[in-house]
Amino acid sequence: MLKFISFGSGSSGNCYYLSSGTDGLVIDVGLGLRTLKKYFREYGLSLSSIHNIIVTHDHADHIKSVGAMSSEFNIPVYATRDVHSGIERNYCVSKKVSCERKHYVEKGQPITLGSFVVTPFGVPHDSADNVGYRIECEGVIFCIMTDVGTVTDEMKEMISEANYLVIEANYDEAMLESGPYPVYLKKRIAGSSGHLSNASCAKALAENATGKLRRVWLCHLSEENNHPELARKTVETALQESLGERCSMPELAVLKRKMPTGIFELETLI
Repeated sequence: MLKFISFGSGSSGNCYYLSSGTDGLVIDVGLGLRTLKKYFREYGLSLSSIHNIIVTHDHADHIKSVGAMSSEFNIPVYATRDVHSGIERNYCVSKKVSCERKHYVEKGQPITLGSFVVTPFGVPHDSADNVGYRIECEGVIFCIMTDVGTVTDEMKEMISEANYLVIEANYDEAMLESGPYPVYLKKRIAGSSGHLSNASCAKALAENATGKLRRVWLCHLSEENNHPELARKTVETALQESLGERCSMPELAVLKRKMPTGIFELETLI
């Protein structure tokens, strides 16, 4: 059975893990390697189970330890060319990804990584490049889209196909507007290449979720401009009003910013 763990989701560091039982895939490595080793020990997991790393974009909270993990455990790293170039330029990444472990993905082009069929798709954000991933394994479609400035038509299609979905709900609009951030930063966060608000996340889900969707995890919440229960309630209300009797409500959870989740089991649907 496919399993999912979030080891951290927010500006302090992002890292997600999928396991088919025989094959492990990591999405982003924005936590310290020592911390990740500790978490893996606590969960009874082995880092040797990770056979591939895929990266969404080149901001430090997503790539801090990608080179270190890749080097120590001889793991290939897959990202777009622009993201790999951004990793090379990022001074926060002290250990870079070596040439022999660097692999490239292209948006819209599926690749097979062990047990997983991985399809990158574009996600607007103010990084060198940014992608979400549609990951298919054992009849399950898992999608992740984080650091989202705007929800595109392609992303809407991914939401409609997903059985399990990780999607950003970064800020509450009223909290951001009245909060302590300077005006330029508020504009950057709320802009079309910034982050996704609770309301925009709720709207995207309400308009595009189908009966296929079993569970939604809200990710990358702001510590200053959001609250987990506020994000959850905003999305839950929108889904209840939209889905009504046409299909069942997906389970809804909020990923913690600085702590790992439990192990989620993703049921095969075929």
